[in-house]
Amino acid sequence: MKDKLGNVLDWLKGKSVDYADCRFVRTQSESLRVTDGIVDTMSRDVNVGVGVRVLLDGAWGFAAIASTKESEIKKTANKALQIARASAMAKKEAVKLAEQEVFKDHYKTPFIKNPFDVPLDEKVGLLLEISDRLKTDKKIKTAEASMDFFKINKVFCSTEGAELEQDIIESGAGYSVIAYDGSEVQKRSFPNSHRGDFATRGYEFIEEMRLLDNVERIRDEAIELLTAEDCPDTVKDIIICGSQMALQVHESCGHPSELDRVLGTEISLAGGSFMQLDGLNKLKYGSEIVSIYADATVEGGLGTFGYDDEGVKAQRSPIVKDGIHVGYLTSRETAPVIGQRSNGTMLADGWNRVPLIRMTNINLEPGEWELNDLIADTDDGIFFDANKSWSIDDKRLNFQFGVECAWEIKNGKLGRMFKNPLYTGMTPEFWNSCDAICNRNHWHVWGVPNCGKGEPMQTMRVAHGTSPARFRKVKVGVSK
Repeated sequence: MKDKLGNVLDWLKGKSVDYADCRFVRTQSESLRVTDGIVDTMSRDVNVGVGVRVLLDGAWGFAAIASTKESEIKKTANKALQIARASAMAKKEAVKLAEQEVFKDHYKTPFIKNPFDVPLDEKVGLLLEISDRLKTDKKIKTAEASMDFFKINKVFCSTEGAELEQDIIESGAGYSVIAYDGSEVQKRSFPNSHRGDFATRGYEFIEEMRLLDNVERIRDEAIELLTAEDCPDTVKDIIICGSQMALQVHESCGHPSELDRVLGTEISLAGGSFMQLDGLNKLKYGSEIVSIYADATVEGGLGTFGYDDEGVKAQRSPIVKDGIHVGYLTSRETAPVIGQRSNGTMLADGWNRVPLIRMTNINLEPGEWELNDLIADTDDGIFFDANKSWSIDDKRLNFQFGVECAWEIKNGKLGRMFKNPLYTGMTPEFWNSCDAICNRNHWHVWGVPNCGKGEPMQTMRVAHGTSPARFRKVKVGVSK
């Protein structure tokens, strides 16, 4: 494949292009789902193709094809060339790429058990057992358990001389249950909502999740929610669990730190950003204990890889440091705007999609607290657990998050359960109210398998390392 792509790139060089790259992607996926003791999804798919980007006279062209024949790839490259030529006639500014070190390398996901080699009976059997044990009470109306696996092979070559191959394994699983008593409906999930937790690891990740050990607790909490009191409408100190913190980071820091959104060149779906260029190195995003990094090198993170889809090496770079906004997610095209090189966040969700600036692992650095000590230090508050809903404006400034359940904190102890809990805020005000973050003992990289961006929409698998954190005087509940 490298030889084929190299030959196509040599042909493009003969056309005096400014730059070009070819990206071969083969994705093998497996999806398993059991609902109420019935296997309703059992699929394996293979998707193969090549995408070609061409930069000519300062304008981009892109084309893709589901073929590995060199002649067909060359035809596709010619189409990309023609699109770039037409685009150059209407360009407002010429695209200039940041300098980039050229790599020749082969990156592989470290793993112990290839999930595609694990017998299907073993995987489906575990999901069936989870479903059966969740359904042991008549108030449980629906129980769903699922697993998803991906094996991705990429070959990237460019006219600059890059030759990169990557073999990436992704694994994930989770389950949820819906309880109903005739008038009230409530849901609980494990290990978090949105199809569970995911990582760039093998089947050993599924085994380490200890899915069966938490079945009874999740079932019983769903039933308990049916008779729980509504979350009060008030202002409280709150502690947010690690998985919900992952979504908080995702929506209120990850998306607004994408530099293409800031510049207005990619504003569909999730909108723009309040983190504007004039606030770089000035905006007080959060309190002094808040530091957030983009880190594509974290072992096992769903946003971990060797190189992005421009051939930029995976790296760790600060977005917020000691509460101050200090960085963005960048590409080779956008990084020069802020006088930098790309920090390696250009990714596409397949061979037939153009790369966009995407989150990698956007991580909230751990603090110093043990969770039990943090709860004990909170006199009057609420503990929020597992996302249920979210809403945030197109600048990522005003937000509202709902979670599956919450517990009252009184005099340093967890008390009664609340149903339908919500909390709201404005991003900088909210993060500036953060006065405690739990330590690395509670820090976990949560995989998010469904981050959408672009038009047509691309669904990317990203991650967030977080631990529980406390925020002071936050608006909770629904005003009546």
